[in-house]
Amino acid sequence: MTKTAATAKTKATKKKAGKKPAQRHKYTAATADKYELYQKAVQSPDTDVDFLTETYEDLVGREPKHLREDFCGTALICCEWVTRDEDKTAEGYDLDPEPLEYGKEHGQAKVRKKGAEDRLQLFLEDARAPGRKAPDVRIAQNFSYWLFRERAELLDYFKIAHESLAEDGIFVIDLYGGTEGITEMEEERKIEGGFTYVWDQDEYFPGTAEFFCNIHFRFRDGSELQNAFQYHWRKWGMMELKDLLYEAGFSDVGSYFEGDDEDDPEEGNGIFEADPRGENCESWIAYLVSRK
Repeated sequence: MTKTAATAKTKATKKKAGKKPAQRHKYTAATADKYELYQKAVQSPDTDVDFLTETYEDLVGREPKHLREDFCGTALICCEWVTRDEDKTAEGYDLDPEPLEYGKEHGQAKVRKKGAEDRLQLFLEDARAPGRKAPDVRIAQNFSYWLFRERAELLDYFKIAHESLAEDGIFVIDLYGGTEGITEMEEERKIEGGFTYVWDQDEYFPGTAEFFCNIHFRFRDGSELQNAFQYHWRKWGMMELKDLLYEAGFSDVGSYFEGDDEDDPEEGNGIFEADPRGENCESWIAYLVSRK
């Protein structure tokens, strides 16, 4: 199975007479924007939207129209969603104004090009806030819901998500695990464009399942953007989550595990298939898809 979560400016020049300016590294700790780096290293909105659309069509038998993205950050998935078709709409919710503003400034160029601005709404509100329209698909990606560390709190969020859905709607969350899933470790991955993404599983406490993780970025000039993102989570297990989702009222909860890359079994192939049991391995990543 795939690796864990590691698997989300100015340009200085030196002028010389008669020569072109020397090319500096595009990214450095002093000039890089952490949200741009996160999008390049962590997110794959086209793959996400493909999975959400195809899974909904398989389960329901029609194309989904309205998406709600909780903990949306820069709302990259929302942006991808509304540009797919003229009848698709989306709304995103996040309590942090900084990534929302980044998304509005930088992430919606494609949306504007497609003339889809009126079909995308972003709200500086809690993920538990009432929606403006019942979604066909509601999502909480990148393990964001793990910030709910108390069982009652997470159950309440799941109940709200269940109640909000259209009658044939689905609620989709992702998670990861495996024997490496709680190991205190750093994992590096080189990203095209000239920087290294570092997933840092800093501390895990088995008595509380508290999980402290960080994202760092390292650059070719030797500089580093330390603790660009920091997380204080509870590491929820798959069966815990399934039980909670059923308790919240969902009629069916299915697990979809990522397959292995044929050329490198330690890497994922980006294809998620329904599998109720999964494979016991060092690291796996999966979706839970819950039907109303």
